Amino acid sequence: MDVEPNLAVLLDVATEAAQAGGAVLHSYWGKLENIREKGRPGDLITEADQAAEAAVLAVIKRYCPDHQILAEESGALGNPDSPYLWAVDPLDGTTNYAHQYPFSATSVALLIQGGPQVGAIYDPFHRELFRAAKGLGATRNRQPIHVSKTDKLAQSLLVTGFAYDRRETKDNNYAEFCRMTHLTQGVRRGGAACLDLAYVACGRLDGYWERGLSPWDIAAGIILVEEAGGIVTAYNQGPQRLNTGRLLATNGLIHQSLSQELLQVEPMVFNLE
Repeated sequence: MDVEPNLAVLLDVATEAAQAGGAVLHSYWGKLENIREKGRPGDLITEADQAAEAAVLAVIKRYCPDHQILAEESGALGNPDSPYLWAVDPLDGTTNYAHQYPFSATSVALLIQGGPQVGAIYDPFHRELFRAAKGLGATRNRQPIHVSKTDKLAQSLLVTGFAYDRRETKDNNYAEFCRMTHLTQGVRRGGAACLDLAYVACGRLDGYWERGLSPWDIAAGIILVEEAGGIVTAYNQGPQRLNTGRLLATNGLIHQSLSQELLQVEPMVFNLE
């Protein structure tokens, strides 16, 4: 592939892959026969996760056989020396999906030299396709999207989540959730990180924070928020690094305020990121 990749073409690959995965999710809806835990309480996997991942990987391998892939269920695949890494979450929101709560999606992102450059998220239950690529903007169903214009934390609507290890660690986001619930118009818990980020990107939500995340959960959403005019950082407003599993994403206007409030909860926990 050229040194200067054609991001528009790669975005089409991501889109086809995400829609292929989403179609599988739709086909399994309400028909699951094998729901089990991976090891941690609440960390579910179903036959739909695996079938959707197979569909996504088939598309990526067809167009980009020399690239690396990091998929939630299959792990690391492909050429480890490639600067191109696809981060795949075939079913973000498995718990929602297993309970037939329609807030789940397939998320496909491409990282180049470690940074998210392309992302596609497809929610087959609401027929919403979110797409973005570096320098090409962000869209919902092919129409441009932008972050909200809310500039006061007290007027904001936020979203967050709770990691699978929340029963085992004091860094469980409970205190942050309570604090921000008091300081804003509300805090939602969607249960699918990629859609939480997509909703920030299209202005339905003003900000999002969470910990305990994997690269495949957030890579596509990061580029969506950034291309829609938002900001994504660490909690302390430093550079966001995927391997930390922690991020803060907002419309930019409430970013500093939200960061400061989060850091008030347990400064000793958050001084790392």
